[in-house]
Amino acid sequence: AGGCVCTPSRSCLMTGLHGGHTPARDNIPHYHTYLQEEDVTMAEVLQQAGYHCGGVGKWSLGDAGTVGRATHQGFDKWFGYLNQDHAHHYYPEYLDDDEGRLDLKGNSKSHAHYSHDLLTDRALEFIRSSKEKPFFLYCAYTVPHFGSPTEGPTRLPVPSDAPYSDKPWEQKAKNYAAMITRLDGDIGRIVRLVEELGLTQNTLFVFTSDHGPWSGMPKLFHSAGPLRGEKRQLYEGGIRVPFIVRWAGHVPSGKVSNEVVAFWDMLPTFAELAGVDPPQGLDGISVAAAFKGESVPAKREYLYWDYGHNRETYHQAVRIGDWKGIRNGQGEPIELYDLSKDVAEELNIAADHPQVVSNIEALMSSAVTPNARYEVGKLYQGSPIWKPSAQ
Repeated sequence: AGGCVCTPSRSCLMTGLHGGHTPARDNIPHYHTYLQEEDVTMAEVLQQAGYHCGGVGKWSLGDAGTVGRATHQGFDKWFGYLNQDHAHHYYPEYLDDDEGRLDLKGNSKSHAHYSHDLLTDRALEFIRSSKEKPFFLYCAYTVPHFGSPTEGPTRLPVPSDAPYSDKPWEQKAKNYAAMITRLDGDIGRIVRLVEELGLTQNTLFVFTSDHGPWSGMPKLFHSAGPLRGEKRQLYEGGIRVPFIVRWAGHVPSGKVSNEVVAFWDMLPTFAELAGVDPPQGLDGISVAAAFKGESVPAKREYLYWDYGHNRETYHQAVRIGDWKGIRNGQGEPIELYDLSKDVAEELNIAADHPQVVSNIEALMSSAVTPNARYEVGKLYQGSPIWKPSAQ
């Protein structure tokens, strides 16, 4: 993934830049975590290649009225949530609809419209209307995601916990499982429509997640497997996510690739497949060859992640080959793991490899481009979590 929380990870996906370079670096919803006029997104690149670009779900990279909004960043159509916090409401009073809104007044009380269902309906509508032309559809679904039922009627996570109602689990687990089942069914609807329209041979599906399991219940259903960490952490459990590719006639079915792929690789990869040049200066490389079961010819020096811009604690991680270094706070020692032998990151071997640690530390310093909107290690005063005591 691009990061261990939503907004920076999605920014990496859209811009082809890792977390130290991407323009939206924090997850706080209400101020300045927006794409800017000069930023170039995956949708803009594909749009210039003749693709009709649509999106549904959570955008999180620019509110209505800002230059970061989806329809100003290459999307011809957008339906869902522009704002990070708004996306936590499954029975919202409105949804963003291109440059306007779909009014759902009273929905928070009536529960007449579960937002996920509306998103899928609009995704299917977009596919039908775009079938005669190349199209790009970004389904940024909001489920599965925890919203506490105690936070208000708009945040109820799912209409029903069926088919898990009788399971001896706590209610959050039933809700989460029901969301996954609903998501699975709706992805099936999208795949079936593509097949019915005769577009299977020309359609590439990519399924992935923006970060690891929720930090409130990280062990739920053993979501991270053997990996250490969770959402908001840079251990593998926070950033290593499923990545499934389907392209009939091109991608070998039932195969597992060991190629290391990052979110910021998607823009150059899709650009290559669309037959256009990506923007200059990207951190990502094309991994189109890996989709076909081949080795990726391009090599990279390192992978980089961070978390904590405009927060009190700043975390960084660097991967060079199988070496991975993590620093949990400015001034804290770097932990070092060999992922080829220790994917669970249980054995810190930093003391045994000082030169590797030194190389990683140098990259932690050089991989971050200063950005006036993000002051590392200090809360931004416009942030809703800022308090005077934070200074």
